Amino acid sequence: MAAQRVAEVVKGTKQTSRVRVAVRLRPYMHKQDEKGEGACVRRLDTETLEIINWRNATETLQYQFDVFHSEETTQQEVFLSSVKPILPHILKGQNASVFAYGPTGAGKTHTMLGSQEQPGVIPRAVRGVFNLVKAKEREDEGWDYSIGMSYLEIYNEKVLDLLSPSAQDLPIREDKDRNILIPGLTHTPLSSFSDFHFHFIPASLNRTTASTKLNQRSSRSHAILLIKVVRTQRNPPHRQQTGKLYLVDLAGSEDNRRTGNKGIRLKESGAINLSLFTLSKVVDSLNVAGGGRVPYRDSKLTRLLQDSLGGSAHSVMITNIAPEYTYYFETFTALNFAAKSKQIVNKPFVRETVTMPSVQVKRSREEQEAGRSGEPQKKKLKNVKKTDQEEPAQLHSPTDPSILNRLMALEKLLMGTPVKERLNMHREIQELKEKQKEFESKAKVLKVAGNGASHNSSDSGSSGDSPLFRTYLPPLHRKQSTAAKPQKQQAVVLPLQVSQLQPLQQCPVVKKPSVCFKKNLEQSEVPEGKENVKDAGWESHLDKSVLDQSRHKILQVLNSGSLKDLKGLQQIGDKKAKLILGWREIQGAFTQLEDLTKIEGITAKRLSSFIKANILSMMGK
Repeated sequence: MAAQRVAEVVKGTKQTSRVRVAVRLRPYMHKQDEKGEGACVRRLDTETLEIINWRNATETLQYQFDVFHSEETTQQEVFLSSVKPILPHILKGQNASVFAYGPTGAGKTHTMLGSQEQPGVIPRAVRGVFNLVKAKEREDEGWDYSIGMSYLEIYNEKVLDLLSPSAQDLPIREDKDRNILIPGLTHTPLSSFSDFHFHFIPASLNRTTASTKLNQRSSRSHAILLIKVVRTQRNPPHRQQTGKLYLVDLAGSEDNRRTGNKGIRLKESGAINLSLFTLSKVVDSLNVAGGGRVPYRDSKLTRLLQDSLGGSAHSVMITNIAPEYTYYFETFTALNFAAKSKQIVNKPFVRETVTMPSVQVKRSREEQEAGRSGEPQKKKLKNVKKTDQEEPAQLHSPTDPSILNRLMALEKLLMGTPVKERLNMHREIQELKEKQKEFESKAKVLKVAGNGASHNSSDSGSSGDSPLFRTYLPPLHRKQSTAAKPQKQQAVVLPLQVSQLQPLQQCPVVKKPSVCFKKNLEQSEVPEGKENVKDAGWESHLDKSVLDQSRHKILQVLNSGSLKDLKGLQQIGDKKAKLILGWREIQGAFTQLEDLTKIEGITAKRLSSFIKANILSMMGK
């Protein structure tokens, strides 16, 4: 199988696709407008809107996009005008992408998912893909279609599989054709829209959501649905085209002062805002004329959206905004981001795979063994050049060895060379085979002539005639070596000499006790229960009131101290101070110092050392 990138050509030029930007205004909500200031955004026409200039309330700023959806726009109208035009590209082997952007509470999830009465972009787009495939199956004879889905979320910079909730953080990879892949991500084949609905609804419930002050069901992660369509040709050359549709529901940017996020919600908000900030950096880099580095790898979100922004997909961005003055700066920022995204240009191409017929060449058993030896290509070429320079030396041999060596080397090279080079090498092999035949025919003629001459000479009895092939060199004989062979040294074994044993003199023996034994003895003599007298005796030397007062001061710092105050305690570093703050925000105040053992990394032994160090430090001051 050979993969090919086929650029889509229109009238002699490669097609480019600009990112289409649609802005949707959420209906006005009186609950969000506490001061009753009214709306800060107003529609001018189907493509233009205006927003009040925050620097000067008497002026307005105007923005123009591909389409502007006002409060009265229905889900059906959003789909028909913004999403449906890009769906046919998927059946041609190209990629398409639709993603919703905007602040929290602006209606992104409603636009993408919708409700049972008003379905959003995702169910309508999937139904549209199935309808297009059915229509193509009636028209295109000789092509088979298959549809599959994958569903994931990016939560706290971790890629999680929503179709398989038990899966851990999945890696993001890139193949040789610069396609983004996620190994281990579940891919579910689909046969109908009802089959999609059966898998999608339970997976959507696995997405992480939580309640904030601005949104009762706020998305705490970015959700990405992938619909994959494979179009395969039944007859040779069995072309295969793969198109992908990315449907992305981004989590909204959050102002933690207004959402009231704390603890885990605060950490989630930080991860969301960081990924969206990286997304804005990517858009800014793509709009730079010089074409510098684009920071796709700085975030998991931008890594997955690499094909949608500045890549090869037909992309649509639906920017959701809110009309209330309380959302003014979030709306203003979202409109500026949408205006910059409108200038991004993608370069779509067809992803096609063609089955190439393999050319099989029969080889002898010796050549197959030589091929397994793994001789490098350059070494083979050198061997061929050497055989070219050699000339035939023995005409009396039935086959010239230089020609045989060259034939074998060329046939080895045939297996690892392209088709064009093979043709030239086939011609060279044919020429060498013809030369080999000439040498064989000459050798046969000379052999017949030599047999006839030897027969005539034996009949006439004349010994003066020379044979046809005379060799003036003497026959080879193995020369006897004149050097004396070294004699092997024999081992000389002396007879055992028996000497008379002398009686031992009685010497005084001084016994010294072992150091290790002495130490063990000293340790064994320590009475039971006195092992930690040195560590436990420090509290007995202190007044109980002073000890209780010091413990109370430490507990007070743990409950009300800032990060700097906690780091001021003995044996408390930056990591443990942050863990104490997080535990305090979630569980509340510490009732006693022994509660520190509930924090990760603080054992009872470390707690005792911590109390001792801090009390002694306070007394030293």
